[in-house]
Amino acid sequence: MEKIKVMIVDDHEMVRLGMKTYLLTEDRIDFLGEAKSGNEAAQLAKQYMPDVILMDLLMENGNGIEATRKILSFHPHCKIIILTSFYDDEKVFPAIEAGAHSYLLKTATAEEVTGAVYKAVKGESVIASKVADRMMNRFRLQERKAHEELTTREMDVLKCLGEGMTNQEISEELFIGIKTVKTHVSNILSKLEVADRTQAAIYANRNGILHKTGKEE
Repeated sequence: MEKIKVMIVDDHEMVRLGMKTYLLTEDRIDFLGEAKSGNEAAQLAKQYMPDVILMDLLMENGNGIEATRKILSFHPHCKIIILTSFYDDEKVFPAIEAGAHSYLLKTATAEEVTGAVYKAVKGESVIASKVADRMMNRFRLQERKAHEELTTREMDVLKCLGEGMTNQEISEELFIGIKTVKTHVSNILSKLEVADRTQAAIYANRNGILHKTGKEE
């Protein structure tokens, strides 16, 4: 079995040493090297082209988010696992948006870290539970805000979509023209950021839109 090429990036020597010591005991892992800054990590990544990088976030001379973005620009198949002490929104979401594959906290065990490495090469992500909770809360907040942007009439149309009505049925139910219905549906899809009326219907049912009201037109 081909070994997994792994790099470590952290500005604390003892952290690097601890991770390195454990990784060297894993038969399936080929430890390539270590870096103490984001800029150094990008240089080593270009030289070694690792399969997986364990990446800290807060470092001098290039933080982990900048390094993640830079490395993936020339090595898009690399799986970058964030390994940090921070799980606030200002760290989590920029890291994910930069292309991080997984997000672990430094409270994770050595077995959990190596497990994330093995899963990464199979395309599986691992997200620390505290981080996952924040992601879900943000998603729920975005959803709640999304339908608050709908007008009263758009909410009426969304209610009809949730009940599976066709454009013709919506037209007859709300006493508006077909063209107007299509315009409202188009606006709803855009505001909710969903692909089609089926997804809009799912959104309506999941969020109990039957009992919601929107802004006046």
